[in-house]
Amino acid sequence: MTDLKKKPIIAICYDFDKTLSLDDMQSQGFIQSVHSDVGKFWQESNGLAKNNDMDQNLAYMYLMATKSRGTHVFNKKMLMDYGAKLKLFPGVSTWFKRIDTYAKRRNVVVEHYIISSGLKEMIEGNIIATHFKKIYASSFYYDQAGIAVWPAQVVNYTNKTQFLFRIEKGILDVNDQRVNDFYPPEKIRIPFRNIVYIGDSDTDVPCMKLVNLNGGYSIGVYNSETKDKTKVYKMMNEHRIRYFMPADYTKGSQLEELIHKIIDRTQANEVLEMAYYNAQNEAYKQCQSQSNEEQEKDALISALEDSQSFAQTNNLISTMTKIPNWTMSQKNKLIDVALLNQQVKFYLKNDDARNFFNIICQGINNERAKELLKMIEKIKPLDY
Repeated sequence: MTDLKKKPIIAICYDFDKTLSLDDMQSQGFIQSVHSDVGKFWQESNGLAKNNDMDQNLAYMYLMATKSRGTHVFNKKMLMDYGAKLKLFPGVSTWFKRIDTYAKRRNVVVEHYIISSGLKEMIEGNIIATHFKKIYASSFYYDQAGIAVWPAQVVNYTNKTQFLFRIEKGILDVNDQRVNDFYPPEKIRIPFRNIVYIGDSDTDVPCMKLVNLNGGYSIGVYNSETKDKTKVYKMMNEHRIRYFMPADYTKGSQLEELIHKIIDRTQANEVLEMAYYNAQNEAYKQCQSQSNEEQEKDALISALEDSQSFAQTNNLISTMTKIPNWTMSQKNKLIDVALLNQQVKFYLKNDDARNFFNIICQGINNERAKELLKMIEKIKPLDY
């Protein structure tokens, strides 16, 4: 049985660039350090991808590695150092602790995740990295000298969705194939209804759509300084997001108030969901513990209880008279049906029906059985 007192878990999943950070992470110092213009770097990267049928993320990772030659030792430390310098939107540095504290007061657990096409190494170098349960982002493989030589993981806008399923099932290791296994609802660690996705652009659309379709919360954010809402308007009109607001993570902001309301709603809703799963499981186990014959007899009793016509009552009791053995519980249910259902009461004028219920009452020494026997004695048989 699922514990009704178990704390519900909410997963808040964030894109990084232009969602938590003001700009693309590569554009905040690294590109300039390799003597490149930011616009020209991305133009070259996109051209490389287009001309070679190449993933755009692989293209920018390739350019970062090649343009670093003679300028940087292209290792993890260097990338983390640039990550430490990334500028964050207002309030981000204190956001996670504030949200966690509020959730704790509401008896809810909040877990934070990054799902980004940016570089994991840069995100790990930033001061907020320790707040994330898992960072899913593109990353490099390093040789024995610690030099980045090959992509280890590439996260693009379409394969981002796999990480939502990993979070849902609690299968967080990117190489764990159990993410493809079927999980019954009660075994799901974080159902989609408790997943929040926060992003800023079209690259987040597949994740946003998946979360929306499964009852979660997709939130579009826009730069609170420029107030350019073009992208969030487009996502809202195309039903990709449920809410949009400024990327303002300060105390008392619209975004914080919305997350508080989601936490409140989750706390109440999960009590109802757990009660439903417990009832469902109990009914299933009861059904599994019975033989097919016992299930058929219970179904007949339920049908007789709901019978609203003489013909149906006649057919049901005729079937029941052919069944020799009934459990004590089934007998008591039949007695209650005979006392409460008007169709059955009337049908007791039939000899077969009276004989059937007389047999049912045998060996039962309670007030309900005695009441039914007295009622049968007073009934005048049908005059054929």
